[in-house]
Amino acid sequence: MLESRSSEDGAVIRRRRECNACQKRFTTYERVEERPFLVIKKGGNREQFDRNKILMGILRACEKRPVSSRTIEEVVDSIETELRDHNDREVSTVVIGEMVMDKLMALDEVAYVRFASVYRQFTDLNSFINTIDQLKSK
Repeated sequence: MLESRSSEDGAVIRRRRECNACQKRFTTYERVEERPFLVIKKGGNREQFDRNKILMGILRACEKRPVSSRTIEEVVDSIETELRDHNDREVSTVVIGEMVMDKLMALDEVAYVRFASVYRQFTDLNSFINTIDQLKSK
């Protein structure tokens, strides 16, 4: 006997099974096997993609802002999905950073400026002012 159900997002299939020999029931969970991909750092070295790094950066940028944790999770999910949908097995941190900034700009301007200040490594007030001016013009 076999009963199957998909999870909410369709990423996991829960199957309720029954052993033909002993008639005991058990549950299995099946996931799509995702192909790993690498992130090319600014220095040229490569490391395995870590979703938590994006999540932590966005959480820091959105700290004390009216952005729910569910919304942040959805943003991280969409970034990860976009990255995995590309055929490349390697992606630059520059591409990831720009994707995060695009999502934050649409989500919360203050979070965008916070993230940009760390990501672009502002060294003086003029860099900061230029980013805010660009934001105003959009």
